[in-house]
Amino acid sequence: MTEFDLVVIGDCNPDLVVTGDCEPAFGQIERTVAGAQLKMGGSATLTACAAVRLGLRTALVTVVGDDVFGRFMLESLTEFGIDTRWCALDPSVPTGLSVILSRPDGDRAILTSPGTLAVLGPDHIPALALRSTRHVHAGGFFLTPQFQGAAPDILRTAHAAGATTSVDTGWDPNERWDGGIGAVLAEADWFFPNEQELLLIAGEAEVESAAAKLASGGTGVVAKLGPDGGFLQRARFVARAPALNVNTVDTVGAGDCFAAGFLAAQQSGMTFERSLAFACVCGSLSTRFSGGTAGQPTFAEALAALDSIESGLQPT
Repeated sequence: MTEFDLVVIGDCNPDLVVTGDCEPAFGQIERTVAGAQLKMGGSATLTACAAVRLGLRTALVTVVGDDVFGRFMLESLTEFGIDTRWCALDPSVPTGLSVILSRPDGDRAILTSPGTLAVLGPDHIPALALRSTRHVHAGGFFLTPQFQGAAPDILRTAHAAGATTSVDTGWDPNERWDGGIGAVLAEADWFFPNEQELLLIAGEAEVESAAAKLASGGTGVVAKLGPDGGFLQRARFVARAPALNVNTVDTVGAGDCFAAGFLAAQQSGMTFERSLAFACVCGSLSTRFSGGTAGQPTFAEALAALDSIESGLQPT
């Protein structure tokens, strides 16, 4: 048996989530907002948190600075139950930080200072981490430039050790939509883009054609479509699933919870179609509270909601 169900590699930084009427106005204009909270952030980190909540034995491989934000993240990860033995501390670089401007309509803008995200590379990823798990997931791909070039070899090594693999690129702040992603997808069993990322990476105008293009190389594409649910293509198999109707408070981390939900469902033995439906439920439930972790469901909570949908009932 492996020690972990999931090892996640990638971004680890706090999110300063600003809510309410948070449109900035330059010209030294000051406005008040509804609230601001410092939360755990980073796509990889939020995926790891969601996986722990869903019952997976999870470790994170990342880098943080020796500063207040780095200590906040390490303490929060430990409290959450994530194994941090492979979380490196770099005293020469500040921890990254994202400021998230979250509007009442659910849309958001993100400003990220990369900090340690820019130094995470192959030297921080021990071979033991890749040999100790059932699955290796890479998150925040476009925010970790030192990791990008090494990612195909790292995923290939994980495969050789018997693990399955996945990647979530996140948004490309340079908007080039490459970074060697083709070579990475060739080594990934699953790819978790949102709708915009899927279309821009594939260079297509429709979800179906974009997923078909990327899945033609053998990767399973599991697209996060927000209120429209999810779309999956693996070879010629195609499935759709709806989102769960919930009172949405904050969509930060919903896609990461979606990805963790799909991986947890797969490890529990669910079919592709039911895994997609389970992922949509997880992503939807995570939006009920502010911040990326407060609304993340347990496996039992998500399964109960899914069972209610399949029974034709509205889950409570």
